[in-house]
Amino acid sequence: MRFLRVCAVIAVLFAAAPISMAAMQPQPPKEFVPADTIPQDEQIPAINLVAAAYGFVWFAVLGYVFSIARRLKTVETELAALESRKR
Repeated sequence: MRFLRVCAVIAVLFAAAPISMAAMQPQPPKEFVPADTIPQDEQIPAINLVAAAYGFVWFAVLGYVFSIARRLKTVETELAALESRKR
């Protein structure tokens, strides 16, 4: 019987936890809030993130193109060697 009481108390605590968490969350604003009213410590420096993302993508594309060019040169060299052996 004591086990059932303990289980019931635990179940009530787990059921009440989401309700208490929802009560602690601030309410969203009901109207548009301009971005310039956000405190400086809560803002994300987006330009740095965007520049880093573009830099990474360009670096990856140029690396891929360089890799393809190098492999193409190897294939052309091998093809020229095969053509010279054929004659």
